[in-house]
Amino acid sequence: MRLNQKLSSDILRLHSSSSTSASSLALCKHPTFSFKEGGGEREREIEMYTTEALGNFSVFRETSVSMAAANYLRSPVRIRPMSRSILSSKNLLWNYGMKCQCSTSTSSSSSGVDEKSVFSLTSSSKYEVDYLGEKTKGDLNVKVEHLEAFGIDSQATIKGPMEEVARVEAEDLLRDLGIPTPFSSRQSPRDIFCSRMLNLQSISAIGYDMDYTLIHYNVIAWEGRAYDYCMENLKKVGFPVDGLAFDPDLVIRGLVIDKEKGNLVKADRFGYVKRAMHGTKMLSNRAVSEMYGRELVDLRKESRWEFLNTLFSVSEAVAYMQMVDRLDDGTIAAQLGPLDYKGLYKAVGRALFRAHVEGQLKSEIMSKPELFVTPDPELPLALLDQKEAGKKLLLITNSDYHYTDKMMQHSFNRFLPNDMGWRDLFDIMVVSARKPEFFQMSHPMYEVVTGEGLMRPCFKAKTGGLYSGGSAQMVENSLNIHGDEILYVGDHIYTDVSQSKVHLRWRTALICRELEEEFSALIHSRGHRASLVELINQKEVVGDLFNQLRLASQRRTKGRPAQTLAATNLDDQELSESMQKLLIVMQRLDQKIAPMLEADGELFNKRWGFLSRAGFWDKSHLMRQIEKYADIYTSRVSNFLHYTPFMYFRSQEQTLAHDSYSYYCSRFNGSAVDDEVDFML
Repeated sequence: MRLNQKLSSDILRLHSSSSTSASSLALCKHPTFSFKEGGGEREREIEMYTTEALGNFSVFRETSVSMAAANYLRSPVRIRPMSRSILSSKNLLWNYGMKCQCSTSTSSSSSGVDEKSVFSLTSSSKYEVDYLGEKTKGDLNVKVEHLEAFGIDSQATIKGPMEEVARVEAEDLLRDLGIPTPFSSRQSPRDIFCSRMLNLQSISAIGYDMDYTLIHYNVIAWEGRAYDYCMENLKKVGFPVDGLAFDPDLVIRGLVIDKEKGNLVKADRFGYVKRAMHGTKMLSNRAVSEMYGRELVDLRKESRWEFLNTLFSVSEAVAYMQMVDRLDDGTIAAQLGPLDYKGLYKAVGRALFRAHVEGQLKSEIMSKPELFVTPDPELPLALLDQKEAGKKLLLITNSDYHYTDKMMQHSFNRFLPNDMGWRDLFDIMVVSARKPEFFQMSHPMYEVVTGEGLMRPCFKAKTGGLYSGGSAQMVENSLNIHGDEILYVGDHIYTDVSQSKVHLRWRTALICRELEEEFSALIHSRGHRASLVELINQKEVVGDLFNQLRLASQRRTKGRPAQTLAATNLDDQELSESMQKLLIVMQRLDQKIAPMLEADGELFNKRWGFLSRAGFWDKSHLMRQIEKYADIYTSRVSNFLHYTPFMYFRSQEQTLAHDSYSYYCSRFNGSAVDDEVDFML
């Protein structure tokens, strides 16, 4: 089978369903494709590029043309036209012939494959569970009668090893189409990382938080202004704040405030404290050991521990740690009353709460959103793909209506095609949701009925409606979609991810923008970490040898033979000198290792190291929370654009301590493995 290289642009819509093929959210009408704002030369470039790209792109496309436009936005590289030989007859492995039924006509009547006539869809009532334990709901199945219409026997076998078929029919096709494989994105900071298997085909609805999820703020600008308002409120009640300034590098997400001791700590996955800061001063390893050697961080004890779940926590944590210094040096006036570290935390929290409630902060942001919001042109296109794939899209945010509308208009409308507005993307929108209670209990629901935000009570959400309050169960009942058919995407580990999973069993995705910076820092730290591993391994070898000699000396004093004949025959002076030399070597190695361990992660944050690690070897407490509650996690929502709305995310193999044996055995072949195993046993 051979396809014409000059396929019509309309064929690009081949994979769109007929119900949405107005494809309508209009990117497919390439001659008129444009962004409504920012016209001029760039708009004409996009228009010309899109026309050419769509004219040369192949039929095998999983979504509508939003990806074609997005490819330009990511990097201006032309999509390679399909090779004439890509589907040549030598690559066809069916026993029976097949004629190409793809029309190369440029007629505007082409509207894509009618999926209903070609495929059957696995319904929610007839799904099965695949070999990985995931539901097959939403999977497409080829209809037997459609195959027979092409002259193909549905019982026909495929020649050759299946892995070879997969390589020829998939890998070669992807390469010639210029579409990257899912594996290629794993080398990118824009990857979507999987903790638990997730089949997007089985997801019927995708819900989104807004702040730091659909909209990313400039942290220095947004949190800096929140800090300023907080300090102004503290000053009004008598706290000494002169000379203090916002320092965003002082804290990172995932740290824990110890309200009893005025400390900020970083814990590993088990809750052991690895690093700590009192006020703005880092504590030594010895001080950390003496203070927390017998304690574990327990986030269930909310009266003591406060977990920094989100970037919104940055301004509060910076203000609190700076005020701890002022409390320690005695500059806080006595008339404020006897304050301990816990009372000081409450005072800072009240000051920041006032900044949000009084509305000055949000009013300033709404008046000049361009100073605070980091635009992402790819994000609306990612949501378009999901909507056109049949997913119900939900917006569930704690922000009020006026703020939500202003921020979403600024961040979305200019990047949407034709006359679409941000509300056209979503099936149900909920503002002032009061998460986490939104997932835990029921509150009255109100419909927002005017642009000024006037509301009226209602009891059931309708498609296209904008609501205030309510509950997740109301949304489920309105859509008739429940539990693990819904994926919720947010940036707050507790409010968004944990509670929606624990109470409703929704599937979950965490947005953590810092992953991009950490990924780059890890790449640039590879040489440092490799040298450190080598030194630690050398220390382990020398240390084990020293311990063996020490044991030999111990046995000798008791009149017993050493472990080996050679060790037994060593004279006392030789044994002593060998032990002294090895001890000196270990001490010198320690002198090199210690500062290198301290410096590990400095490329991400000089005080706290990497976001996902605690110490050199272990995961951080933050990473443990992510793995426990987030099925997938990534740096931004637009990363979904690098995948299809039908992606099957598979988690990687989880290594265990004894898995090192597998690596050891992989270095040997055949009988050598058996010989080594026999030796060890």
